[in-house]
Amino acid sequence: MEKLYGKNVTKKELLRNIGDMSQIAGIKQYELTSGKAKGVSAIDVKTGSGFQFTVLPDRGMDIAWCDYKGIPISFISKTGIVSPQFYEPESIGFLRSFYAGLLTTCGLTYMGSPCEDEEKSLGLHGRASNIPADNVSIYQEWENNDFVMKIRGQVRESCVFGENIVLTREISTKLGYNKLTIRDTVENEGYIKQPLMLLYHFNFGYPIVSTDTILIKSNGSIKARDGVGKKGLETFNVFQEPTHNYAEQVFYHDLTPNQNGWVYAGLYNKKLNTSGLGVYVKAKKEQLPKLIQWKQMGEGDYVVGLEPSTWYPEGRKKARERGELDFIAPGEIKHFELEVGIVENMEEYSEAK
Repeated sequence: MEKLYGKNVTKKELLRNIGDMSQIAGIKQYELTSGKAKGVSAIDVKTGSGFQFTVLPDRGMDIAWCDYKGIPISFISKTGIVSPQFYEPESIGFLRSFYAGLLTTCGLTYMGSPCEDEEKSLGLHGRASNIPADNVSIYQEWENNDFVMKIRGQVRESCVFGENIVLTREISTKLGYNKLTIRDTVENEGYIKQPLMLLYHFNFGYPIVSTDTILIKSNGSIKARDGVGKKGLETFNVFQEPTHNYAEQVFYHDLTPNQNGWVYAGLYNKKLNTSGLGVYVKAKKEQLPKLIQWKQMGEGDYVVGLEPSTWYPEGRKKARERGELDFIAPGEIKHFELEVGIVENMEEYSEAK
């Protein structure tokens, strides 16, 4: 077991002090009941370390709120949580239900900019985040001295005469942890090969993001998406006050993996907590070769995205034209593994690498 309240304790020692595990940690299921969020199922997870987060099965098994010791980690947009019944797939209609949260999944057969690809009109960032999950289950049990918590569900993007792609997601953590792991499998249950585009849109906001924040990452190269980004290349890793009419800057990072194949990027605020506070995202380079940085310093839209991805967020048409569009064959299964965690000082980033 990880340290709990600064002490190493065993299962036996802990249970002598409490009546039910929910006093310390665990999983709670409920339903949102008002406004555009009405009817959305939610699952809260708390680990006992001060780390807690909310999974939304009805929004593609994505993660909305996340905080650590009372400090918000994720960004929640002005839309608030929106039920998938309000999803607008055309063009940039996605933005009307983009609550952001800790994670919004973009995909599965297309993501990035709206486009027309092979006579199909594709909107912004795909459908995955607006598909309610099936076969949702929770698991919270002792495994020796570890209290393990898992949430599992399946998201199916399907169409008559079209694709039948299934994302099976497992989100897991343990008692005392200040991190979570996401393990995804994507399977083509149809009979024709299909495009596969997947982007993990992790979103961080105030107070993690501020003028006291720096971006830390694996070694590698960087390039700007466009001319707006080029103007900000020299300051990609620092942040400013919310700025009126700010034009988003997007950077593409090509990161060098460690000996285990992992790459990481994080945000560290040196003035939060007693010795600073930060967050990191880890992914397998072989599975998700691109790392997208979204820098949006707008008023009310004050957010930084760190986004492991299969390709650039420029739309399926461009990927096809460049000969870089990935496909998944009938019966093929692809795996994706990521980790999101908290650090309380700069030295802890060495453990995240």
